[in-house]
Amino acid sequence: MKPLTVIGFLGSTLDASKFGPSRWGKWRPSVALTMHEDLRVDRFILLHGSLHRRLAEYVAEDIASVSPETTVEMRLLDFGDPWDFEQVYGKLLDFARAEPFDPDVEDYLIHITTGTHVAQICLFLLTEARYLPGRLLQTQPRRGTPGDAAGLWNVIDLDLSRYDSIATRFAVAAEESTSFLKSGIETRNAAFNRMIDEIEHVAHRSKAPILLMGPTGAGKSQLARRIYELKRLKHQIAGTFVEVNCATLKGDGAMSALFGHRKGAFTGAVADRPGLLRAADKGMLFLDEIGELGLDEQAMILRAIEDKRFLPVGSDKEAASDFQLIAGTNRDLGEAVAAGQFRDDLYARLNLWTFQLPGLAERREDIEPNLDYELERFAEREGDSASFNKEARQRYLAFATGPDARWPGNFRDLAASVTRMATLSAKGRIDLECVEAEIERLKRLWSGQREDEAGVLGTILAPEALAEIDPFDRVQLAEAIRTCRRSRSLSEAGRTLFAASRTRRASANDADRLRKYLARFGLDWAVASGQ
Repeated sequence: MKPLTVIGFLGSTLDASKFGPSRWGKWRPSVALTMHEDLRVDRFILLHGSLHRRLAEYVAEDIASVSPETTVEMRLLDFGDPWDFEQVYGKLLDFARAEPFDPDVEDYLIHITTGTHVAQICLFLLTEARYLPGRLLQTQPRRGTPGDAAGLWNVIDLDLSRYDSIATRFAVAAEESTSFLKSGIETRNAAFNRMIDEIEHVAHRSKAPILLMGPTGAGKSQLARRIYELKRLKHQIAGTFVEVNCATLKGDGAMSALFGHRKGAFTGAVADRPGLLRAADKGMLFLDEIGELGLDEQAMILRAIEDKRFLPVGSDKEAASDFQLIAGTNRDLGEAVAAGQFRDDLYARLNLWTFQLPGLAERREDIEPNLDYELERFAEREGDSASFNKEARQRYLAFATGPDARWPGNFRDLAASVTRMATLSAKGRIDLECVEAEIERLKRLWSGQREDEAGVLGTILAPEALAEIDPFDRVQLAEAIRTCRRSRSLSEAGRTLFAASRTRRASANDADRLRKYLARFGLDWAVASGQ
């Protein structure tokens, strides 16, 4: 059994008694809960105010005499007004956040018999919201049995409906959690806000994998980290946050990076490597761009999710890691499954909680609050604040929310834009001239992000060969070359390029179809893909 820690207030009236043998015939709740043979208390965190320090010491001494195995830790907690709900709740919330709770190592009981009614309500609320990661404990004297100093104890659930104030405060706590996931940004997009509400509920109540889908720059990585921080704040997770961009894991090194290896497993393996899954033990693993993993790595990830075990490279002994998983992707994994590029069993395991993050262009009403957020981030990062004058702010927002603003990089584009304006602004004041220059810069950047046909084809075709290709064919061939460069094989490139027409063909040999198309221009797979 895990050690048991009890957290409770000193009862300034119930715990008080005159010093002498007669006190052992009186039921005193803080002392009594340590007198039960079926309730072994290893640690007692005794909350008290400055006025009752001596009584707290007195009670601690009596606990030591009846239960030597119980360590009493006295914590000073003063309230200006112990009947002020906001003040008591705030002080206790600060205590809960500062305490290094570890539910994997200890069990916790929250004693609600002592303290004011306001304090008891606040303890309940914090326990219900998991800021105090335990169960509620109530003690009482044994009626009709004079001289019984131990009394009775039981673990209970309070009826929330009896306390309207608790329900109100709990709703506020839930709103705080949701705001936390949004980094405190007052987002206005109704669909996005509903999605964040759902994620908050899932993060609080489930340990199952979460799949975040959406375009690059939509905020998947930041949201994953905020989910981790929220769960850690509520003592639902104790380990670290480990982020992996699966697109960077290629070849034999992918297995080693994820699952670790034994010394001598392959050339260059001069020492044992624990791997990223081990680093995420008791914490959270964020596999960004999970659709880029190879099928072998996908199979091992699936087993690690389900069994919490995996086999490091070159080892005959399994390793264990109990982590919570968040996966991110900008690909349609359903289409990847159909194309044979992603395991259907892993997709089924990830698809329990799937959330589609919209791009910035789909959330134009959220550009203004995110603009203010990025200005605050700049000030924190650079130690130098910047702000718009009224005319400049109106001009920038008119462009940013208008049809000419594409935002292909989503929030990364917005963050970079704000950084440039804040850096170039005179004395931290972003004026109309600065905004106009930035708008022109964004237009140039966005128009140049897609390399033109001449730029793509000029790297693989001689000028005279390029001159003989019609403009229409240049567009088509350039798209084929771009697809080849981001594909891992000729077959994968073919499936992508012929995704619509292949479903209408009795026999689809996409690789051969693409090979013949490239051959029309004197090209092969090696040249087209740059491999």
